[in-house]
Amino acid sequence: MEVRDLTHPALLRYLEGRGINIELAKRECKELHFTNNGRPFFAIGFPNMAGGYEVRNSFFKGCIAPKDITHIRQQGEPREKCLVFEGFMDYLSFLTLRMKNCPTMPDLDRQDYVILNSTVNVPKAIDVLYPYERIHCMLDNDETGYKATRAIELEYSYRVRDFSHNYRGYSDLNDYLCGRKQKTEQRAAPRQKKGRGI
Repeated sequence: MEVRDLTHPALLRYLEGRGINIELAKRECKELHFTNNGRPFFAIGFPNMAGGYEVRNSFFKGCIAPKDITHIRQQGEPREKCLVFEGFMDYLSFLTLRMKNCPTMPDLDRQDYVILNSTVNVPKAIDVLYPYERIHCMLDNDETGYKATRAIELEYSYRVRDFSHNYRGYSDLNDYLCGRKQKTEQRAAPRQKKGRGI
């Protein structure tokens, strides 16, 4: 596998189609070139803590093992707050929304981030989230996302805030960014806690 800076026009078009800020994507992601059954492929790669990658292009969604969470820690003093996302497209969507809404002071480095890269990784995330005083969950608006948020709430109680109500009516944060509403409401709204917007 070859890891490059993210520059391929087809991959950049894919990200633009998902509403993602390209400069942010170039900072956070890589371009992967690899073979599968002797055939060459290229895709966006988002690194995890174990040296693997989440892999996306217009035709493929998968991973290059090992599978793990991604924990993005800011430099300097430890942060009190951590935002939790289900997938890296939601993480990139959050960064893009902050850049759109607060272009002069997006405050992208005021908190750390955990990207689950799959809800099966919630137990790994729970260990990593232990030091944080405030844990903001921005998971998908479906039963899987709700269960993952509840698992984190059961572990850390009052420290956890569920922010998925900020994009109720949308499957996830990327659909909210792109304005793609859910066809049917998939999730009964959990109890709401007031909080700041995205």
